Amino acid sequence: MAFTTQNVNHLTRSSVWSSQLKDVLEDDLMAQSYVNWMTEFPDGDTFNIPSIGQAQVESYSENDSVTYAPLDTGNFQFSITEYLASGIYITEKAKQDMYYMNQLVSQFVPKQERAIMEQVESTILGLQSQQTASNLNNINGAPHRFVGSGTNEVITAADFAKARYSLKKANVPDTNLVAIVDPSVEYTINTLSNIVNVSNNPMWEGIVSSGIATGMRFVKNVYGFDVYVSNNLADANETISGVTTAAGKANLFFSAASDVLPFIGAWRQMPKVDSDYNKDKQRDEYVVTARYGVKLYRPENLVCVLTDTDQV
Repeated sequence: MAFTTQNVNHLTRSSVWSSQLKDVLEDDLMAQSYVNWMTEFPDGDTFNIPSIGQAQVESYSENDSVTYAPLDTGNFQFSITEYLASGIYITEKAKQDMYYMNQLVSQFVPKQERAIMEQVESTILGLQSQQTASNLNNINGAPHRFVGSGTNEVITAADFAKARYSLKKANVPDTNLVAIVDPSVEYTINTLSNIVNVSNNPMWEGIVSSGIATGMRFVKNVYGFDVYVSNNLADANETISGVTTAAGKANLFFSAASDVLPFIGAWRQMPKVDSDYNKDKQRDEYVVTARYGVKLYRPENLVCVLTDTDQV
């Protein structure tokens, strides 16, 4: 059979499909490293940690009777409260027909575990909600929850100094100081006039010349805080001392020293994978489950600065 007309469309693919799958970009997760994860919690779902206060002292005169008083005691109660599950399936027909089947199935469990860990991250960073909302949460006369002091409730360098002051007043060690802030806070710091004007502020020169953030960590710290950026911070919409943040984020400041970590937690079950074939629905099913609990353990070691995000 002879061809009478050459048609290039017969030999050209109008649409070509890649052999690769495009994946979404993911934020770095870090909050678990700031939790005191308990290992001495073998069963049950509630754990009690007794606490003791400090001894009292008084002026004494010779031959007077000494006043005796017991130490104050308390009880910190912690519970396993979170039970998470992530389930995915793929039908037998899809497995037979799908060109990308092997690549897709290989991503099921990593994606499910990632979804659970993102939820854990958000839960930990949301523990600031265990402070009293719309309140300064003063400890030893210093606030542990306040709104950013900049115009339109954005962060200022002075807020970092104030957070450090509040931690010091609460006897928190000034080692391993960490701030976890929203990207809008990083933007604000990058554009603060007193930082950008390097000639008047030579101490900030390293920050301005190289930029504040590389990956998750700032090139320089601010008033002793190593500053990290996260998209998983909790929303904050409240009024404190007459100042309102309407579209805000709850930025966290604390010491990450191992003996004073602000949060406590326990895994009853780390993420666990189960898979099975459902013969009735002719499909493979994958489920990842986890049980854990987290709680604010040392409120004195947590300062929350609320800032608006709509000024960027």
